[in-house]
Amino acid sequence: MRRGWWAALALGLLRLCLVQANFAPHFFDNGVGSTNGNMALFSLPEDTPVGSHVYTLNGTDPEGDPISYHISFDPSTRSVFSVDPTFGNITLVEELDREREDEIEAIISISDGLNLVTEKVVILVTDANDEAPRFIQEPYIVLVPEDIPAGSSIFKVHAVDRDTGSGGSVTYFLQNLHSPFAVDRHSGVLRLQSGATLDYERSRTHYITVVAKDGGGRLHGADVVFSATTTVTVNVEDVQDMAPVFVGTPYYGYVYEDTLPGSEVLKVVAMDGDRGKPNPILYSLVNGSDGAFEINETSGDISVMQSPAQLQREVYELHVQVTEISPVGSPAAQAIVPVTIRIVDLNNHPPTFYGESGPQNRFELSMNEHPPQGEILRGLKITVNDSDQGANAKFNLQLVGARGIFRVVPQTVLNEAQVTIIVENSAAIDFEKSKVLTFKLLAVEVNTPEKFSSTADVVIQLLDTNDNIPKFNSHYYVARIPENAPGGSSVVAVTAVDPDTGQWGEVKYSIYGTGADLFLIHPSTGLIYTQPWASLDAEATARYNFFVKAEDMEGKYSIAEVYITLSDVNDHCPQFGNSIQKKTMVLGTPVKIEAIDEDAEEPNNLVDYSITHAEPANVFDIDAHTGEIWLKNSIRSLDALHNITPGRDCIWSLEVQAKDRGSPSFSTTALLKIDITDAETLSRSPMAAFLIQTKDNPMKAVGLLAGTMATVVAITVLISTATFWRNKKSNKVLPVRRVVRKRSAPAPRTIRIEWLKSKSAKAATKFVLKEKPPNENCNNNSPESSLPPRAPALPPPPSMAPSTGAAHWTVPTVSGSLTPQQSQLPPNPKTMGSPVQSTLISELKQKFEKSMHSKAYF
Repeated sequence: MRRGWWAALALGLLRLCLVQANFAPHFFDNGVGSTNGNMALFSLPEDTPVGSHVYTLNGTDPEGDPISYHISFDPSTRSVFSVDPTFGNITLVEELDREREDEIEAIISISDGLNLVTEKVVILVTDANDEAPRFIQEPYIVLVPEDIPAGSSIFKVHAVDRDTGSGGSVTYFLQNLHSPFAVDRHSGVLRLQSGATLDYERSRTHYITVVAKDGGGRLHGADVVFSATTTVTVNVEDVQDMAPVFVGTPYYGYVYEDTLPGSEVLKVVAMDGDRGKPNPILYSLVNGSDGAFEINETSGDISVMQSPAQLQREVYELHVQVTEISPVGSPAAQAIVPVTIRIVDLNNHPPTFYGESGPQNRFELSMNEHPPQGEILRGLKITVNDSDQGANAKFNLQLVGARGIFRVVPQTVLNEAQVTIIVENSAAIDFEKSKVLTFKLLAVEVNTPEKFSSTADVVIQLLDTNDNIPKFNSHYYVARIPENAPGGSSVVAVTAVDPDTGQWGEVKYSIYGTGADLFLIHPSTGLIYTQPWASLDAEATARYNFFVKAEDMEGKYSIAEVYITLSDVNDHCPQFGNSIQKKTMVLGTPVKIEAIDEDAEEPNNLVDYSITHAEPANVFDIDAHTGEIWLKNSIRSLDALHNITPGRDCIWSLEVQAKDRGSPSFSTTALLKIDITDAETLSRSPMAAFLIQTKDNPMKAVGLLAGTMATVVAITVLISTATFWRNKKSNKVLPVRRVVRKRSAPAPRTIRIEWLKSKSAKAATKFVLKEKPPNENCNNNSPESSLPPRAPALPPPPSMAPSTGAAHWTVPTVSGSLTPQQSQLPPNPKTMGSPVQSTLISELKQKFEKSMHSKAYF
């Protein structure tokens, strides 16, 4: 019983411990390749980007308490990862490099707040193709003998790649495919290709560019291949395989007439063809010398052993042999070269010019200017000679100072030639530019080292010819003289120059053309002056224009134009139309006077007007420039005028003056009568009003009357034409149509407007339409009835009134004419008009006559 109690007590204590116990959390183990759990056997590529989520720590707590995750590293290593304590997300925080660190040790832990469980894990870093091949033991320099057999190995290059797998395997290539070398792609061994040879004399150094490539791999998700290059310098070693070589061939030597025996003629130079390790060489003459020449066996100098006079031939062909001496002292390779030696004359004579009497260095000639192109200067007899022989006697001829003007023939001479000089530019041989031409003949040896030369002066005296025409110093001459210049006055002097000399340079002047008859010219000096009897008048002719000719003795000439203007002189005084004028003034409207000054220019023909006398003097004002006269502003009615005039008269007499602005000034006075009326008086007579309105423009009245008559004529023509075509269409005999009209004389077929003078003028003229009667015997059946009626023949023009200069206007009509109606009744005082109307008619008549004198109408 007691034993059962203890068992119960132990069981209770056990249950109490179980209630108070808390189990530790643990990681899940998800096996290889999992990215979730405890990171056991976890691997990561080295090219994983920093900041990537690479793993998730995952575990659980038996009691279901919240858990947190932690990761730590050894203090001597890098902290490569970081963890989110709550979710367990592992993030890469530093770059990975498998070649530097292929595995990473870390301590991961999980905690429920009371219990902490830690584990040590190893993360493997896998390889990515991030390394390029690298050559080792550089630089690569190799010495290869030039006689190495083809296919022989000459060197081995080696490159390493720290990557693994295909990214770490290396193959080799040559960058230049046309190289005489080849490389084994796997071992990197360089060989001389089959059939290729090395030659020290052609190329002493070869540069081989070798490329090493890896097998490729993945990097950051892409396939990449890395490569590296290196240069192998192959120096070619010379060997004795070349014969001696002569330098400076071909060899020519010359023996001159003054060469002494034992003198050096020329030197031959040879060297071993093997430039790297050359052998010493010796020279010798093989044949061709005949004892006349010797050669120094070590220096190669060839000397003549006899005097030039003893030499039997002009040309010696020698053969020189050169022999290499081997290091053991025995002859080795040999070579032979030909040497040509000529026996020549000494170049000791320069070219020399000769004239007819011997050597000469100056030649003179006289000739006319501008000879024909290609002409030979026959007056020059020049010979040139070089006394040397062969090439020493060959020289060139040229002209110095006459290029383009003359040329010399021949240009190349051997020994001797006759010199000919030919004209090339005739225009440049001008006496007026240069009276003497001087140039040099130059002879220079061609192929000699001395280049001996000589010169001769050629002097040509040019003779003048008449090759120029006289030329005026201006194409136009302008002069101005006063119109009152007396006869024989000088006007202008013209000048022409002829560059020729003597009689060809003498110039004679003459004038011709319209306007030249009033002027003369001195034939030698060119002075133009007026005829002694000439009377110039600027008002008649203000300008003269003619031509002046300059001519030499042979008739060569040039022409200029002369313009002469007459300066106006104040020699006319202003003139009124009539010495006494009568005008009618309407109150408020000015009247105008006019005077003409016939001078040609201003200010001589400008006229100023003034009132010289009037009583009383304070009634009228005048515009000094226009000649308008008006009443003073204080006089505005006829009553005011009546009060001023004792006789209550409205007709005034003024003495007016017209004065020009010339110097000295001229003036003219006239007596002007002014009849003053007002508009109310004029309104009682329409004709008077019309005349007043047109008093300053008489052509306005004439134009109005002409327009009226033209309208009447047009209507008449239309009526006559319509009647003709109507009768022709009806083809009937028309009844006799009579027009009874009253006339005292045969109807003229012209309109004549005759202005009556002063008080005898009528107030108005009446016009009536007169129609010519048709032919009473007209028959529509006759052949002539089909033609339209013809206008009557025009009558002879009426005789012109001798008292007026007005032109008569003729208006042709078809069937009638307008004519003034002759009144058979005595004049009616009312129709005759008042004195004012008579005055207006007179004034209008005068202006009309003046206008018709200066203008033509119709």
